[in-house]
Amino acid sequence: MKKELIDNNVEINKPQPIESGVEFTYFNQKTDIQETIDTLLLGKYVLIEGFYSNGLNLLNALQAYLKEKHTNESFKAQRAFRAEYKALSNLVLIKIKAHRLTVKKAPSIGWIENLYPDASDFLLPFPQVQGLNSAWQWYINGVKIPVLRNKIHPYYGVYFPTRFEHLQLFDKWLKSYKGAKKTAIDIGIGSGILSLQLMKYGFQKSYGTDVNPNAIVGLQESMKGTKLALKIELAYGHLFAKWEKQTELIVFNPPWLPASHELNRLDEAIYYNDELFPEFFEEAKKRLLPEGRIILLFSNLGQITNVTEEHPIEDELLNGNRFELDRCLKKSVIKASTKTKRNQHWRETEEVELWVLKHK
Repeated sequence: MKKELIDNNVEINKPQPIESGVEFTYFNQKTDIQETIDTLLLGKYVLIEGFYSNGLNLLNALQAYLKEKHTNESFKAQRAFRAEYKALSNLVLIKIKAHRLTVKKAPSIGWIENLYPDASDFLLPFPQVQGLNSAWQWYINGVKIPVLRNKIHPYYGVYFPTRFEHLQLFDKWLKSYKGAKKTAIDIGIGSGILSLQLMKYGFQKSYGTDVNPNAIVGLQESMKGTKLALKIELAYGHLFAKWEKQTELIVFNPPWLPASHELNRLDEAIYYNDELFPEFFEEAKKRLLPEGRIILLFSNLGQITNVTEEHPIEDELLNGNRFELDRCLKKSVIKASTKTKRNQHWRETEEVELWVLKHK
């Protein structure tokens, strides 16, 4: 790991090992599943032994148990179900020795050695191991993004989209953009897709920021030795981080849902707190050139799921006295797959939004 590329005091986001001295009961193919679920409900740890599939079976049973408890299919109820599942499933542990899972028929996960070079024997929550495995497959095999020519290879713990309507809106807007293309600032650069779109349409320079250190490290490693390393400059930090110069374009794909809980670093890609948008608009005012534009990619998800009645961009235009609307593009999202396990009926009325703002 090259965390020194950012700051020697910044830690990569990764699952935290469980202390080796914790008490736990064992679970294998012969253990009673309901008794084990009762153990989890008491807040006690369970260690998987035997086969990797034993962990999968236990988590599937836990999920089925909680679904019977959370029968309401509203957005808020499903959020509560996921929160309880997350808390209980992370009590299910798996042992790692010499950077390999000790159970039989377990996947080989390169992130374990990469992220824990100095700790070869430890315990991790089983869902975190599942996440490491999925992230390794995405990293190795790459992810195809319709608006880009090449696949991206997302670093562990970095958000990448699985739906693309908002990126298609941005692509559509960039095709018709006639302004200057000297510089742009990409707030919350993540896996770098918006900056790559900027490069695709002829921007000379993109200054990317992210509060997630994994995003910065991942992009630094993937761009090393390429022309992109000269065209996309990165800075670790909140919103604009160290970038103070004015620019002709500020691009921001913020979280789409208001937070109902205290946020950790990984949550910040999904939920926003009360300060995020006011602070962004205040800082953007200072950094946008007189003829520049702000692009915000957003969604009506919060409104149609009854999580909030407020729309932070509309609120800024009505009350902020800093910017005015230049243009707003909207696009309906594709309906949820019939194969998905979640009830996502609200997607029938969901729209992604591209807001173009300019100085008043």
